[in-house]
Amino acid sequence: GAKKKAACPGLGLFYTILSAFLFSVASLFLKKIEDVHSVEVSAFRCVFQMAFVLPGLIYYKTGFLGPKGKRIFLFFRGFLGSTAMVLLYYAYQVMPLADATVITFTSPVFTSLLAWIFLKEKYSLWDVLFTLFAVTGVILIARPPFLFGSHVAGIEGSYSDHLKGTIAAIASTLSAASTIVILRKVGKSVHYFLSIWYYAVIGLIGCVIALFVLNEWRLPHCGRDRVFLILIGLLGLGGQIFLTKALQIEKAGPVSIMRTMDVVFAFILQVLFLNHIPTWWTVGGALCVVASSSGTAIRKWRHSVKKAKQREI
Repeated sequence: GAKKKAACPGLGLFYTILSAFLFSVASLFLKKIEDVHSVEVSAFRCVFQMAFVLPGLIYYKTGFLGPKGKRIFLFFRGFLGSTAMVLLYYAYQVMPLADATVITFTSPVFTSLLAWIFLKEKYSLWDVLFTLFAVTGVILIARPPFLFGSHVAGIEGSYSDHLKGTIAAIASTLSAASTIVILRKVGKSVHYFLSIWYYAVIGLIGCVIALFVLNEWRLPHCGRDRVFLILIGLLGLGGQIFLTKALQIEKAGPVSIMRTMDVVFAFILQVLFLNHIPTWWTVGGALCVVASSSGTAIRKWRHSVKKAKQREI
């Protein structure tokens, strides 16, 4: 039969841009929250995820634990994914929004490296080059004093907080990359909703334990902060939904490239609503990271297209 034509050409890329915008606005609201720990914000986000996923699990009859042979992978997917979220939220709170966002976009590069180590996927000289570009971008954003001197411009608060935020953002990126590798290992044998369920449940348990250990659990005093918490949960959920829909109707390569709009939105929102002008070091680091992640995405995309043509032959 004749192939179905797309209902709306470019709809997948539009969903990707919309997803990037929702994630960026959620990050902006996180910066605006004044008296809530990043772990508590993550706990609220997990509650929203659970409320969304639970009806799906019941409808698709997936169960709550998943296949026996896959549970250990699902556990680490949930643990690493929720850890990435907590660390990223901490980075957003203690360093400029654009800086933290840029560092997270080194994830495709680290994913390729980890996939080479654990899944024996191909790792070429191009991948090495993209990794060096990503590391250069992170160095330009972190601006360590032994390279840039003791007076570092364009940071929020003290350099100590900036450095902690940078380390948290890098650790978040590595955790997110590890999560993607685990999801590749699991493949399509586990339903998408079940994967999010583990992420939300393990994340919520971990956040609650951490909050009691840190003695940081408190309801926000200001009504505005409570509204921001709800909006962060809704916007994060909306961003995930639109990103998932984009990947369902569009190839992963163009979606990965278009996701770099996150960086553009982060720069715009930081200037407009946080009155923080990025330095040229941050812009240079962003260009290095975007070039690195885009190059990695394009190579993966071309490789998948080439394999698809070989199968047709």
